[in-house]
Amino acid sequence: MTRRRRIYEGKAKILYEGPEPGTLVQFFKDDATAFNAKKHDIIDGKGVLNNRISEYIFTSLNRIGIPTHFIKRLNMREQLIKEVEIIPIEVVVRNIAAGQLSERLGIPEGEVLPRSIIEFYYKKDELNDPLVSEEHITAFGWATPQEIDDMMALAIRVNDFLSGLFLGVGIQLVDFKIELGRLYENDIMRIIVADEISPDCCRLWDVKTNKKLDKDRFRQDMGGLLDAYNEVATRLGLINENEAPRGKGPVLVKSDKED
Repeated sequence: MTRRRRIYEGKAKILYEGPEPGTLVQFFKDDATAFNAKKHDIIDGKGVLNNRISEYIFTSLNRIGIPTHFIKRLNMREQLIKEVEIIPIEVVVRNIAAGQLSERLGIPEGEVLPRSIIEFYYKKDELNDPLVSEEHITAFGWATPQEIDDMMALAIRVNDFLSGLFLGVGIQLVDFKIELGRLYENDIMRIIVADEISPDCCRLWDVKTNKKLDKDRFRQDMGGLLDAYNEVATRLGLINENEAPRGKGPVLVKSDKED
């Protein structure tokens, strides 16, 4: 696809006009960012891995009846997706204390929470994506009470699925972030999962060693981010085992839906 119209560019992805009305092409970049892009680097092959992992997760969610914007993967770095109106709220589900939750409440990192906790953050980079309440969301018109209920229900279902998926390959789902959007079809609007689900937006720890397999390796200057993402993809059966994630990037296992 050449000379496509660029719709939007974020920190890790670019959205282009799709081949048909109501579609977009989502391109995964190799940019690694943290602290609202105050920290930035380019890691060769990261976008390829995130594209493949996100494709696998979204395809699985679609299969079990959790609606997403994902249609199909086009190539190593691009997906065809449905165009949605993104709700300016990031929904975070926490199962184990880490990151901001530990810092705010003084809970030791790694402590299992009494139950899964859902938090809302206002998507505004210049404000560092502040934590907001349901009252803020409805008062400022970012979402209605019914939409909030739908968002929470989807987040819980995604958490249940992801927890089981990762536990099955020896990985603990500590927490994750999702974005949701409004999809309009035939005068009917519904809330669906959008953006991506990958190690960029999940905290993933090895069950036995607590080794971090997510973007905290970049945030905390631990190194080995590409190796960690490669390990996640390998455990999920998406990449050839022992393939070195360097140079031209990882070699992906051919999917049944590969074009």
